[in-house]
Parts: sequence; C-alpha cells; structure tokens
Amino acid sequence: MVEVREWSRADTIPFLRNPSPADDKYSRGVVALRTGSAAYPGAAVLGVEAAWRAGAGYVRHVGAGRAADAVIARRPETVTGSDTGGTRIGAWVIGSGTDADGRSADERAALHDILAGRVPVVVDAGALDLAAGADAPILVTPHAGELARLRGQLRLESTEDRASAAAETAARLGGTVLLKGAQTLIASPDGAIITVEAATGWMATAGTGDVLAGILGALIAANPDAPLAETAAAGAWLHGYAGRVAAGMTQDDSRHGHPIVAMDVAEALPRAIADLLL
Repeated sequence: MVEVREWSRADTIPFLRNPSPADDKYSRGVVALRTGSAAYPGAAVLGVEAAWRAGAGYVRHVGAGRAADAVIARRPETVTGSDTGGTRIGAWVIGSGTDADGRSADERAALHDILAGRVPVVVDAGALDLAAGADAPILVTPHAGELARLRGQLRLESTEDRASAAAETAARLGGTVLLKGAQTLIASPDGAIITVEAATGWMATAGTGDVLAGILGALIAANPDAPLAETAAAGAWLHGYAGRVAAGMTQDDSRHGHPIVAMDVAEALPRAIADLLL
C-alpha cells in the first residue's frame, strides 16, 4: 500500500526561518537558474523573482539574450552570465520557458553537466526529457501532459491514477516527482506520496509554474539537509498560500478572491512568509 501524507501549514513553517545575525547571502541559500528563452523570456523573470521573494540570499541567472536582459531589467541584484565561477550553488532550476525541440547542442551539453553534478536540480518544462539518468538529486515538476510524455519516454504504461503514475515515475527516475494540479502530488522514489492542497483556482494561469520552480529552488538551497520530497511539499504549499494571499483570500476559503497573474503570486510571497513566521 502506498503511504500518503497530507501536507499542512504547520509542516511548512520549519522550512522557513528568520535570518540570524550570523547569516550571510550564502548561508541563506544560493539559487542558479538556467531558464527562459528568446520565445519565453518571462519564465526566467518569474522564476528569478520567486527565488528572491522566497528568501534566497543570492540568485544567479545563467543565460544570455532576451531572457537575461529581462531578468536584469526586473531584478538588477541578480548575477547573470554563463560562468558560475566559485559561487556556492545550493540548487539549480532548469527548463522553465524552454523548448526541447529548439535546444542547441551547447545548451544540451550544459544541462547534462548540471544533471551530472551533485547539486539538487529542479527540472521543469523544456528540460524534463533530460531527467532520466541524472546523477544529481532531481525534482521533476511536470503537469499532467508533461508527465504523460515523460512516462512515454521511460516506457511506462499510461494510467489515470495520478498517485500511482507519480510514484512509478519517481521510482523509475530515482528522483522526486512533483505532479502539478488542483491537488499537487509529491512522490518519492520509495513510493511515499505527499498531497498538497493549499492553492486556489485563480492560480490556473500562465506562469505560475515558473514561480513555483523559483520557490522550490530557494527552499532547497536553504534546507540542504532536508528530504527533497518534504522540501518540495513545503514549496508547493507556500506557492499555493501565496496565491491565496494574492487573490485576497483567507486560508479557510471564507472569501472567493479575485483574478491574479503569476507575478502577483511571486510578489505575495513575502506577505505569506511573514504570516507563517508570526
């Protein structure tokens, strides 16, 4: 029988903390993102914004062109460029706002190098096809359609049971799967499942997945010793709660809320975190 755990507000709080006088930008967590493209530069902006707003001490965007220009225009404190140098990266985020069909040989090699390393990697969107065989600890973040394609690549039979599909995929990959949806499922390679239901339907809008990827990178970098599945659950819960805050809703659904865009969710993260840390 698959072990299923429902994640809560109380479970999320330990993954957040007020910085102490002894903290510096590195101890608060260093996130590097290789995201965005000429076609989708906004994905890079949203992920970088979310990483900063979720509490990262140092955010690096690795890329060039429209995506890098858009990142700097929005968040000038971000370090950009292809050379990560001696930066002590705590988590990578790759794939958001990219398309595998348009990937160059150099980009493929760079992504393979990241996935061959030891630093945890959030694998999103256009990089999901590279997840199989990764040496790094990986957290893949597909929606339903992307999971179906990934399962096809892994030669797994189709199934309508979301929990079984996520668990089976995690086992085959040897990594953690975060299956996005109205109910988010996080599956560990050992078959354990965590469910997260903190979100609102107003978050069903373009770009919120890019925000989630940035949040996940920030929390993974800030919690290097925590189980990846639990950190992913905390990130998903925080993402949903920030969406509720942005939509003007309370935690208990006493209000219907209002339409939001993805940047609203990223900008609501500090308020959501402040509420959790009270």
